[in-house]
Amino acid sequence: MHIELPEKRYYGIGEVASAFGVNTSLIRFWEKEFDIIKPKKNAKGNRKFTPDDINNLKFIYHLVKERGFTLDGAKTHLKEEKKKTLANFEIVSKLEDIKSQLVKIKNQL
Repeated sequence: MHIELPEKRYYGIGEVASAFGVNTSLIRFWEKEFDIIKPKKNAKGNRKFTPDDINNLKFIYHLVKERGFTLDGAKTHLKEEKKKTLANFEIVSKLEDIKSQLVKIKNQL
């Protein structure tokens, strides 16, 4: 899945949910379930997600929504295989970004 978000320091939960095509309640649920998601909260209590949080959400989305892991399975996978799997996921994500940029360039020709 290719997530399009402008480059910013922080993202609101609405922006994040919209980019992933899910409800904000799912993002909040994943925040409670996965300790790698730690958004900052402002004085009003609004969540502000960092680019690292977005990358972790992409990884969780990939495991749960694309690969069909259960939440417990995704948690176990994150603990046991995190470095290896995350490195592979980041490589695939970068390649997908490059591919989409190349397709855009091709369409402009």
